[in-house]
Amino acid sequence: MSHLNQIKVASALLGLSFAIGSSLSLAQDASRPDLTGIWTNASLTGLSRPRGVEDLIVSPEVAQEIAANTSIAGIAPGDFDESAPTNAADGAPPAGSIDFGLRGYNSFWTDPGTVLAMVKGEFRTSYIVDPPNGRIPRLESPNSGFERRGFGSRYLTGVGGNTGPEDMPLAERCLLGFGNTAGPGMMGTLYNSTYQFVQTDDYVLVSVEMVHDARIIPTFDSAEEARANRRPSVLKPWLGDSVGWYEDGTLVVETVNINPAQMAESSVPITDDGRITERFSKYSETEIFYSFTVEDPNIYIQPWTAELSFHATDGQMYEYACHEGNYAMPGILAGARRLEAEEAAK
Repeated sequence: MSHLNQIKVASALLGLSFAIGSSLSLAQDASRPDLTGIWTNASLTGLSRPRGVEDLIVSPEVAQEIAANTSIAGIAPGDFDESAPTNAADGAPPAGSIDFGLRGYNSFWTDPGTVLAMVKGEFRTSYIVDPPNGRIPRLESPNSGFERRGFGSRYLTGVGGNTGPEDMPLAERCLLGFGNTAGPGMMGTLYNSTYQFVQTDDYVLVSVEMVHDARIIPTFDSAEEARANRRPSVLKPWLGDSVGWYEDGTLVVETVNINPAQMAESSVPITDDGRITERFSKYSETEIFYSFTVEDPNIYIQPWTAELSFHATDGQMYEYACHEGNYAMPGILAGARRLEAEEAAK
């Protein structure tokens, strides 16, 4: 073969290798949804369907009516005391007013959104889609002795014990965001429902505005490889042991071994025998379709599934310096020790 022909053959092979490499790259990109960006899942929809509402999907008119009658932070529409001060310089709201007392937030701070959840162009009345009634299929008597800590409304403060800091809710201790904002089973809440997704070849990071929780999820080539790379089961971190893989354009994340203290206060609890499987896919350039399935025969009659969407936002992530000015815990503990000292002095 002449030198010229050798050059032509080499050039052709090089061009073919580039073409194959490009097609493989495109195929890989197509199989992995681009989740990078800043998103929000703020809405007035809750995990379970409101009583008296039967349909999962409703018209814009019905959605507007439901939203207008949705309680926020435990306060029904129209019950806010509009005359109560919302600026510290004006003093505290008067004792006995509707926006005073045990509630940790007044109307000035709430920002849960103004409409029901929009999922694939449809207004949803609950995140739960299965069972069809939109309710969590809990067993009347859990099989494992699992007990959920009862702190009443999640928007109350100053609840729990006062023997030590461990007696108080995790959110009040600034350890985790309330309302399952970071999941697994990530849902919007009273405010700060903004998320930043960062995607690399081997990891997906979900940074949550609420309390700045961060989920770092390693990704693998298959479900089998992902499960083979789990941490030892004795380790039960906050947010659990999450591993991920890609299937047909969907990021699948499976989580087990979540810290029991988190599960005791979670909206989506599981025991050591349970798992939560999340799925992320791009419905459009401005919408991530998200679902999670909860499986645990110790707590639930059957597996159940919830769906919602993350929508692109022009906003930005803000720092959530939870402990700055957080006088609740030292105040409660100091007050309890003072009462104990006074009782002992008697």
